Amino acid sequence: MKLKSIAAVIALSQLGFGFSIYSQSANAESQPVEIQAEVEKGPNNGRMLRDGDFAIELAIFETGVPPEFRVYATKSGQPINAQEFEVNVKLTRLGDGVDDINFFVENDYQRGNMEIYEPHSFLVTLTAYYQGKSYQWSYDNFEGRIQIPNALAQSMGIETEVVASQEMEERLKVYGALSLPANATRNVAARFAGEVKSLNATMGDKVKKGQVLMTIEANESLQTYQITSPISGVITQQNVGVGEQSGDRVLLSITDTSKLLADVNVYPMDQAKITLGAKVDIHIASSETPIKTVLTESLYQLTAQQAKVYRAVIDNSQGLFSLGQFVTGQVLVNTYTVEKAVKAEGLQSFRDFTVVYGKFGDQYEVRMLELGRKAGPWVEVLGGIPLGTEYVTTNSYIIKADIEKSGASHDH
Repeated sequence: MKLKSIAAVIALSQLGFGFSIYSQSANAESQPVEIQAEVEKGPNNGRMLRDGDFAIELAIFETGVPPEFRVYATKSGQPINAQEFEVNVKLTRLGDGVDDINFFVENDYQRGNMEIYEPHSFLVTLTAYYQGKSYQWSYDNFEGRIQIPNALAQSMGIETEVVASQEMEERLKVYGALSLPANATRNVAARFAGEVKSLNATMGDKVKKGQVLMTIEANESLQTYQITSPISGVITQQNVGVGEQSGDRVLLSITDTSKLLADVNVYPMDQAKITLGAKVDIHIASSETPIKTVLTESLYQLTAQQAKVYRAVIDNSQGLFSLGQFVTGQVLVNTYTVEKAVKAEGLQSFRDFTVVYGKFGDQYEVRMLELGRKAGPWVEVLGGIPLGTEYVTTNSYIIKADIEKSGASHDH
């Protein structure tokens, strides 16, 4: 059966998973037989498949074992010895091929020889042989599946990627603030005490190394001389004005703000993870992109909260950042490669599972995942989906909502 649209899925799902069923014997052509909205259940809670007075009950058993099929047969309502009939079941899965299940006798039933792994969503074809006749039934048993035309999916902003190997970066989130490097500030004083005749730079001005800051007339010689800037930077302190005596005090302070330090705090539980030279991305509110740098040093003294302070140099040549500004850091503490990974944004819940939605043409279906380590935007996949499978990342919640509206259930 082909699903035509989201609306079709919703309408059909209201009939349960058994939309239509086909039965054929060795002596008759296959004719579609419409079944009732409610699937007939047998005494073992399995689906009843009937052809005349011959019937098969196909049940999923999962008490204390992984899910598996068990088959019971009756003739005119009377049990048939499990030794007297043969059964084969084929499960045609969306994008994952066909499971070919054979059966062996156990007690009064026949037991399937393989696990029915999740999702339990497939086209079921059962073939039975009894007293020289063959019987066959086919029915849809879909769950967690929806169809969305590609143009509609694109308009909804649904985006996909493929399951692939991924280099994972484990990072530690840290917090701190910007500080000055040692010797970033120089104090300017007069060599010879005298009167300040001119002042060429004042509080907040940017100056360059060698630039004339002021002219002083010496008190003893009455000769004038110039004071120049020892570094490039910003005037951060001014203690003198024109006409004042210089004395032996600090007249101006100049601070080189071209480089700042990101001081980040690492608490005891995480200190063993950190090494000097580790790469770190520093996020500052005034910067749209993170600043990539490395940890260059650590302070010997802990903070009052027992945090160890690590430092990273920040380029501030454009003057975008300020002393004391809060920062967030992401320190790279480990890298490793995993065989399979998916984007965390694509994960959704389905029944008791964490899933992604695999994309197969214009159909989407749940894939139950066994997950491993998480690092950044990626989550390691240990099982549940093959390499190369296309799956939904952005706006996966839309798929979940449509599947929930469709009423798809778990039919055992």
